[in-house]
Amino acid sequence: MARADRHTRLVGWLKVALPLAALAILSTLFLVARRIDPEAALPYAEVDVEDLAREPRMTAPTYAGLTSDGAALTLTATEARPSAEGNPSSAAGLVLGLDTPDGGRTELVAESAVMDDAGRQVVLSGGVVVTTSSGYRLETAEVAAKLDRTGLESRAPVVATGPMGDIRADRMSIRQDNRTPGAYVLVFNGGVRLVYQPGG
Repeated sequence: MARADRHTRLVGWLKVALPLAALAILSTLFLVARRIDPEAALPYAEVDVEDLAREPRMTAPTYAGLTSDGAALTLTATEARPSAEGNPSSAAGLVLGLDTPDGGRTELVAESAVMDDAGRQVVLSGGVVVTTSSGYRLETAEVAAKLDRTGLESRAPVVATGPMGDIRADRMSIRQDNRTPGAYVLVFNGGVRLVYQPGG
């Protein structure tokens, strides 16, 4: 009987003591925990919400597709802005990659670009650098690149270096070779000047 009474008293004390102990532990945690600085909570979230609402944009967009002749086309940019108030879609820090079915690769890097929806093309500008897997490196001010078929064409004079030497021309284009199905050619035209370097 005495043992039962002791057990009952012990249970009664524990019912009071355990909740008090839990409350003391929680209080200690809240007192010891660091105070949160709301201004330092998100150190990397430096977004101007008003500017974003005024000029919406996408960061690091990517586009990939196939042209009608089977070339793989990829577009990446650091930033893109949709068309608004009569202005076309634009992008900054654009890289365009073109892998043709014959195994060739062409890459274009430009500071900026605008989308020409009517012409199904993107116009790259701001110091365009073109490199090809055949060993050519070209620099020009502006290039129009077709999106529905393989077709690149400069809209300004071109300075190039390649296996044959240094080339200057008024225009250049990369397109399908009409005489050889499945082949692609790099063509310079309009006042072409070549400084030949044997064994270059």
